[in-house]
Amino acid sequence: MKNQRIFPGIILIGFGIFFFLQQANLPLFAEFMTWPTILMIVGIAFLCQGYGGKDYESILPGVILTGFGFHFHVVNRLSIWPNALGVFILIIALGFLLRYQKTRNGLFQGVLFLSLSGLLLFYNQVMSWFGLLEHNITAYSKFWPVALILVGIYLLFLKSKK
Repeated sequence: MKNQRIFPGIILIGFGIFFFLQQANLPLFAEFMTWPTILMIVGIAFLCQGYGGKDYESILPGVILTGFGFHFHVVNRLSIWPNALGVFILIIALGFLLRYQKTRNGLFQGVLFLSLSGLLLFYNQVMSWFGLLEHNITAYSKFWPVALILVGIYLLFLKSKK
């Protein structure tokens, strides 16, 4: 049975701590009194609801919100942290894969987003591997959004008619 008190409990505790530290004006926590921290509090509440309350559908939004909040905290503090679209898609892929562990639903989406994030994060390296085919790939690389649209149309309309 799902425990529906975990999410609001974590939200109230998290926001209470956040606003208490904000009022205390402690220099140690000043850099964390921003909107990404709010994202992380809500994300952690979803994760606690997902794992603690056995409401496994809450895992996906929990990972996304916690991951996005973490990304926005870290991106300007660590020079090795990538600031690219691929990071956001990687976080979403991680959410699908963690939800799949509990529900056995969403593996295809997780692997698809993981592949797309890998391609976006390592685009230059992938293209250098295809150095011999560079001229042909460059000509076709302009049309990859069309391929995504066609696969999406196939999944929405053609595959469902079976």
